[in-house]
Amino acid sequence: FQGVAFALSSVLPGVDYDRGMQFANRIHDTGQAIVWSGHKELAELYWKQLEGFGLTMAPLEQ
Repeated sequence: FQGVAFALSSVLPGVDYDRGMQFANRIHDTGQAIVWSGHKELAELYWKQLEGFGLTMAPLEQ
């Protein structure tokens, strides 16, 4: 969980480590979580950065 929380807090604006842990727990419990939404270009950047941390994500939706 710590790795997921660290990745989310490192990449996503407004997500601190504690919020990242909340997301990690939600992902563990439900298999998914929406951690950010916004413009597609920014989403693509964050997606690639999170992928660099080894996180697996669903394709971006429009």
